[in-house]
Amino acid sequence: MSEPTSDQSLFKPGDRLSPDSIPEPLPLLERPGNLPAHLFLHGGKAPFSCKILQFNDEQVSTFNVRTSEDLQEFLPSQSLMWLQFRGLGNLECLRRCLSLLSLDQSVVDILVTFPQKSRVTSTNNCVLAVLHEFSLASDPTHLISTQYNLVLTNRMLITIQENPQRSFNDLEAWLNVKTNHLKEIDLDNLFHFVIDDILDSYLPMLESMSVFLDDLEERALLKPKPSILNKAYQVRFNHRVTRRQLWPLRNELIIFLRQSQRLLGPVARDGLHDMADHVNTLLEIGDSIRLQLNSITEAYMASTGNVMNQIIKTLTIVSTIFAPLTFIAGIYGMNFENMPELKWKYGYLYSLVLMSLIALFQAYFLWKRGWFQDLSGRSRKFGS
Repeated sequence: MSEPTSDQSLFKPGDRLSPDSIPEPLPLLERPGNLPAHLFLHGGKAPFSCKILQFNDEQVSTFNVRTSEDLQEFLPSQSLMWLQFRGLGNLECLRRCLSLLSLDQSVVDILVTFPQKSRVTSTNNCVLAVLHEFSLASDPTHLISTQYNLVLTNRMLITIQENPQRSFNDLEAWLNVKTNHLKEIDLDNLFHFVIDDILDSYLPMLESMSVFLDDLEERALLKPKPSILNKAYQVRFNHRVTRRQLWPLRNELIIFLRQSQRLLGPVARDGLHDMADHVNTLLEIGDSIRLQLNSITEAYMASTGNVMNQIIKTLTIVSTIFAPLTFIAGIYGMNFENMPELKWKYGYLYSLVLMSLIALFQAYFLWKRGWFQDLSGRSRKFGS
């Protein structure tokens, strides 16, 4: 982590931030997406646990703590630490643990607010980030989200996640590989690595969404059904939810990077610049998905229009063929006495033959003009 200048004091236990520098929590009225299935079993609150990664001079030590009393034993150490809080089943215990870390109460309120709008901001002595990790269930129309709250201080990185199943095994393995170079580990770099790892979950989700929309568009062209349009509307809603969480990050990262935050070194700032580009890339991919959704709606409308035209054309053919037959039957169905054809011995046979010839002539005439050709495309293979 970068060293502060001489006129900037290090963050010490008991330090308080000025009230004007503390941002307010941005709670959401509705959760962005659904909870994972295993969290539903706990009423949306997984059991609370805490994992500590302590960076000593020669090794990375891992500890699991259950209570705030266990956590207090590690605080006197001057080693850098990564505190991973998982699960919200015991929110009071989480509050007690956070109160031991000498954080301002306003910062604690932000860290325990779920759900909350995505953000990246800073105060006098810490950097705050709120992110949502998105994924799709087995049914691609169901969006699943998990919120992460992060705070970076001079000697601690704190992450709070409501889904305990998600872990940072790759980052922890990388830290263990750097056992002989622990002095090179900076918490500010680890901070942006964690955020980047969370944002990486967007790409597989958007890719799965795009593949699902390709299949949906093909079905909309071949066999249009109202259920296809309903699924497209559901995916559109999920896309709008994810975009609402990504859009604030782009603006706040731009503002955040313009500030000279002393907790971030050059490498971390470069990583955050790359992260801003990553967010822009995700938004561009989201725009292409929105175009796919529009294409599905247009394909569905065009396909249903073709089907409706085919139905109307079929009814027109039937009406055209039977109109003169109905005319003949209507004439000879009148009850006038002076109708010479009524006395014909084979009049009934003559009328049937005449109507058959007229029907065959009209059918042949319409067939030659291509009226019997299916223009709906439902019998064709996609891409032919």
